[in-house]
Amino acid sequence: MQRSTARRFVRRPLIVKTGSTLPGLRERRGDYEDWIAAGMGLARDAVDVVSVHEGEPLPDPASVSGVVVTGSSAMVSHREDWSEQAAAWLADAVGGRTPLLGICYGHQLLAHALGGRVGPNPGGREIGTVTVELYEASRSDALLGDLPGEIVVQVTHVESVLELPAGACLLAGSAADPHHAFSIGDNCWGVQFHPEFDADVIRAYLDARREIIRAEGIDPEPLRRAARDSPHGPALLRRFAALLAG
Repeated sequence: MQRSTARRFVRRPLIVKTGSTLPGLRERRGDYEDWIAAGMGLARDAVDVVSVHEGEPLPDPASVSGVVVTGSSAMVSHREDWSEQAAAWLADAVGGRTPLLGICYGHQLLAHALGGRVGPNPGGREIGTVTVELYEASRSDALLGDLPGEIVVQVTHVESVLELPAGACLLAGSAADPHHAFSIGDNCWGVQFHPEFDADVIRAYLDARREIIRAEGIDPEPLRRAARDSPHGPALLRRFAALLAG
């Protein structure tokens, strides 16, 4: 009996890239996809990346094991063509039960794709190392359930999810943004914070946004001094990787 030489098709994680980090930081530390893969405990060449903001086409959602959508300096509320096309793809992926994690811009884009509302945060810019409270619903959540009631994470955003999609479960919030994490069903999540950032990265953002932050009435120096590393973001990414692995 002749043994088949056909290779078994293995689905891989997909990172949907919606932007890039600061140029100097990218040269020194890599980009979003590098940090996300590392946080998930995966080699960089073990994940696929599609740069939708540069016009690259997305695959059939059923062909990937799961999806992480990155942050971006773009604004979901501007509804750029590439962003709206990615939103439609995300809606299809959710409908097909592809495991999905949206980060910052990805969190907002996911909410928008499913009928939520995104716009400027009424509280203004949120940036730095912050404490996010996990609500009671997170205790039984497959992704957040093992985290403590308060987590320390890195954030930088001026837009937020203002209204959650119908059927969403609110999981976490901060003093500046009540919609820091939500789920849809049992395999789709959005988080406003950056689980892939560490203190070095958020300090770089504080330095790059220094004059803008000051013009908004925020002193960046205390925020820079308060920046600190935390195990909570990496723990979330490792848990998402574990969910993909089954």
